[in-house]
Amino acid sequence: MQAQTRLNLSLLHQDQALFSPHLFLVTLVITPTRTILFNYSLSQKRTLYLKNLAFSSKLQFSARENIERKRRRTRGTKMAFRAMISSRATQQSKWVPSAGVARQMSSWFGHVEPAAKDPILGVTEAFLADPSPDKVNVGVGAYRDDNGKPVVLECVREAERRIAGNLNMEYLPMGGSSHMIEESLKLAYGEDSDFIKDKRIAAVQALSGTGACRLFADFQKRFLPDSQIYIPVPTWANHHNIWRDARVPQNTFRYYHAETKGLDFSSLMEDIKNAPNGSFFLLHACAHNPTGVDPSEEQWREISHLFKSKNHFPLFDMAYQGFASGDPERDAKAIRIFLDDGHLIGCAQSFAKNMGLYGQRAGCLSILCDNEMEAVAVKSQLQQLGRPMYSNPPVHGALIVSTILGDPELKKLWLQEVKGMADRIIGMRTTLRENLEKLGSPLSWEHITNQIGMFCYSGMSPEQVDRLTNEYHIYMTRNGRISMAGVTTGNVGYLANAIHEVTK
Repeated sequence: MQAQTRLNLSLLHQDQALFSPHLFLVTLVITPTRTILFNYSLSQKRTLYLKNLAFSSKLQFSARENIERKRRRTRGTKMAFRAMISSRATQQSKWVPSAGVARQMSSWFGHVEPAAKDPILGVTEAFLADPSPDKVNVGVGAYRDDNGKPVVLECVREAERRIAGNLNMEYLPMGGSSHMIEESLKLAYGEDSDFIKDKRIAAVQALSGTGACRLFADFQKRFLPDSQIYIPVPTWANHHNIWRDARVPQNTFRYYHAETKGLDFSSLMEDIKNAPNGSFFLLHACAHNPTGVDPSEEQWREISHLFKSKNHFPLFDMAYQGFASGDPERDAKAIRIFLDDGHLIGCAQSFAKNMGLYGQRAGCLSILCDNEMEAVAVKSQLQQLGRPMYSNPPVHGALIVSTILGDPELKKLWLQEVKGMADRIIGMRTTLRENLEKLGSPLSWEHITNQIGMFCYSGMSPEQVDRLTNEYHIYMTRNGRISMAGVTTGNVGYLANAIHEVTK
């Protein structure tokens, strides 16, 4: 039987990182071949085996030498153990958490501040939270029927019926649906466009108009890094976000005349003229958002001629083709004028408004190039820019668009329906103006019917808009923009009376 030596020690163990103080009873059992440390905690039992602190069993000693060696080993083990405990206590008293431990003890994202609410989408959030039965939402640009309900066009329903069962879930190519792109180009550039025939247009499917603008902004930053973009004042708020996040410097040009509530044409032309040669300009092809103020055909021609003399590049944001006047050809007139004058252009198309495909994110970005070889190169780079952002564009909306525009019967139905939407909005403009005039408003409301498209830039101040919200439960953006799509025969009288009360 092997000789054993038992040693009982009491010690205070303080581990500042992981434990609260506990009293430990430690027993050392020492044999000629092994030293075993049993560690009993009042809260937790652990067993540690300290190997290789043993005597070699192969060595032969005399009984006396063996006993003496055993005593020396016992003393040495006790001293080593005490030194270890002392060192441990010293280290723990100076303990500083590592970066990883410190990160675990705090939040990774505690420094992140809440983002400001979107000025447009926040309107709907406030509207939905209002329990008033009289509330009216004329903030967000989404079409509603005369009952204030969302609309799915019959041409869209028929297109979905036709593709149902034939739709697989495979990826589209990086550039998107070739059929959808082809039909989109015909709509923007013309059915018989020579630019399409000559393959001079680099085009890719995009995530609606926002995605098309962002893709162009990233393309601009990568291949013309020293350029900037001129954006009209005012414009759709998200335009600034798009070019800001693409890190493209922004400048502005005057567009809207606050007193006349119309186009500030002379200032617009002056700013175009004073911009450095070869500048990029963002232009609204039709139904300017938020003002509803468009240049006349003759004014577009003057703008085009000045662009030509300055060698400026126009990017047309065309979110409302067909939705402005009810005629897609008429709404594309600005683009056609620039094409006739020999410009290279960019065009960001969206089918959210004119087909009611808000959630499908169906759009197209096209860039007219000097020749086919250049167009091939530009398209390849647009595809590469899209690859790390969304890889491939979605298929369902693209199928709806291509099915409608590619089928003569469905396209005819769509033209009828988009004209019906435009005509309802035009009618609501007339009714709103007439109601305000009947109330004896001292102000002129001609601009309501002079403007075009989904939005009416009312001219009301932020304070007046706040009164509409607080006193009448009418919701719109604080710049006074009224979404005419939210005006119905049921609420137009109430809206007119509220506007009259806060503006008289």
